[in-house]
Amino acid sequence: MKPLPRPPIHASLSGRSVLTLQHHSAESVTAVLDLAAALKAHPRPWPKWLEGRVIGMIFEKPSTRTRVSFETAIARLGGRAMTMSPADMQIGRGETIEDTAKVLSRFLDAIVIRSGSHERVDELARHATVPVVNGLTPLHHPCQALADAMTLAERFGSLTGLRVAYVGDGNNCFNSLAVLAAHTGMALTCASPEGYIPDPELVAWADATARARGGSVASIGDPLEATRGARAVYTDVWVSMGDEAEHHERVAALTPYQVNAALMAGLAADGIALHPLPAHYGMEITHDVAHGSQSALWDEAENRMHVQAALLVHLLPPL
Repeated sequence: MKPLPRPPIHASLSGRSVLTLQHHSAESVTAVLDLAAALKAHPRPWPKWLEGRVIGMIFEKPSTRTRVSFETAIARLGGRAMTMSPADMQIGRGETIEDTAKVLSRFLDAIVIRSGSHERVDELARHATVPVVNGLTPLHHPCQALADAMTLAERFGSLTGLRVAYVGDGNNCFNSLAVLAAHTGMALTCASPEGYIPDPELVAWADATARARGGSVASIGDPLEATRGARAVYTDVWVSMGDEAEHHERVAALTPYQVNAALMAGLAADGIALHPLPAHYGMEITHDVAHGSQSALWDEAENRMHVQAALLVHLLPPL
């Protein structure tokens, strides 16, 4: 196989932060997905496109997929990942976000951060002079949405007009999936109970943007209506980190939105289940669905590595 040529870096991404893909172009999303597919199809070793680059990763919350997929992607592209928690840094003893951003920018080529505060990540990006990548905040999870889109494209080809249902809490994963639907023209419907519906302003923006590309984004209450004839159903945990005090209230409200065999039966014949993981079996999804023939969860998890590798290549020009 011929060496994989490095693609031109997309202008909407080069040197920029990615806190949400809402502020980047549809063409940049396509560029990342195309490169991710090329990297996945290319046998290792990958080209050393990040050789000489050091990417810092700050994790305020525990992580399996985000940490391991980023570290692996960076290593396979010839770069080095440096993983830190606030307990390892002076930020844990009161140093300001502004000072931390300015100092880290003198050492690192990019920063990946997983935080319990989107505002803190936004502040870090405003003061940093290197790209900052959102590895998860309560508002957005853009890298997960890129992996979701890659998984759907692998299964179904074109994303334009592809009917996807999201059921449960209209949270950060839905927000980022709605942005991807807007950029790619998917037909995305979210079914959530009262108190858990997604941001109406984001839904309105995503719907208007998606319609210009042959898709739509909507928010309704009935999970059966949302999933009827859809090609994929997506769900996420009901009780995220930080929501433990609301456990019983959340479970009571969201139980009718469980992804189980009965809900899967309403999908199209080739319909699949998606979940960003970790899963809580018997709550938002059942074990038999997650590990059954209609599950795409494990491809979806693997694709985090490929899309994040592609994203970093587009953020960081060659040295």
